[in-house]
Amino acid sequence: MTVLPALPVKIRNLSLLRALCLSVLLLLAACEQRSPAWYLEGMQGTALWHVTLTHPPATLNQAELQAGLNQTFAQTNQWLATWDETSVLAQFNRYQGTDWFAVAPELAQLVELTLQLSQQSNGVYDVTVGPLIKLWGFNSHTGVTAVPEQTAIDAARAKVGYQKLQVRLEPPALRKSQADILVNLASVADGFAADQAGRYLEALGVRDYMVEIAGEVRTRGLSPRGDAWHIAIEKPVEEGRVIQRGVNLQEAGLATSGDYRNFFVEGGKRYSHTVNPATGSPVTHNLASVSVVAADATLADAYATLLMALGEQQGKTFADTHGINAYFIWRTDQGFETADTVGFRQVLSKK
Repeated sequence: MTVLPALPVKIRNLSLLRALCLSVLLLLAACEQRSPAWYLEGMQGTALWHVTLTHPPATLNQAELQAGLNQTFAQTNQWLATWDETSVLAQFNRYQGTDWFAVAPELAQLVELTLQLSQQSNGVYDVTVGPLIKLWGFNSHTGVTAVPEQTAIDAARAKVGYQKLQVRLEPPALRKSQADILVNLASVADGFAADQAGRYLEALGVRDYMVEIAGEVRTRGLSPRGDAWHIAIEKPVEEGRVIQRGVNLQEAGLATSGDYRNFFVEGGKRYSHTVNPATGSPVTHNLASVSVVAADATLADAYATLLMALGEQQGKTFADTHGINAYFIWRTDQGFETADTVGFRQVLSKK
């Protein structure tokens, strides 16, 4: 089955957003701090980011670092934010030509990764999702969602297909073979932003840090306690914040995709934001969330979306086959059930 990647929910209420991100990043061990640390945060668009540094280099100035991180996140936004008409991706989507469209090397490399995953998954992962997601209203900042007419679904489906998108690394550029396709990189944008911020920190000599934006995490080195970074995975409940499990992260990224924050109900039926382009409608499996640990946050983000699209059975098989470290939570009549891969089991916290 071919399905589209999910869009992350961006919460506008700042106090609620702070509570969400802090709950996701709750330290599961005792909070005793054993090493000097800096804690920084800011807003990028509608997403709140957090950065924690252990042993900040003496050459760093905290105010200058804050400004540099703000600029790093803003640059990512300028590349990827389709809701910002001035972004590179928004301009590419509006472009009606089918010749090469110049982009930054970082954007070209990101698109190359998404196309590799599209091929690996036989189209399960597809970033040319714009027409269908826009049709269903899941990328609308007005919150307006509704079940479309079948004729509109059929028309949108004709504009979807990763095979219609090409990438060139030298010189970096994108090209579409069909002028009206829309590329949507929301499925990797937050993970990519976390990785970009991490690389910025490393260029400044920072070796021990955690970056988080909208729940996607990149870690390197040691936490202020002198051990791995302890991160919580949420239980996929619609009300409140409940911890499901904890993981120990070191030199890794973590991302979670779920259906419990971005959905609507019409006529007594629940519609989540993961859409199957073969039908043009949201998928109907019971998977509520999937978390992935990978070498970096971008890859974790992409695979979490891919597995969420597949569902609990096909997703688990795909993860086992491709060596993806994943943790699944799905709904049953008796409550939630879980499964994990061998690799993910190794990072689960015992605390």
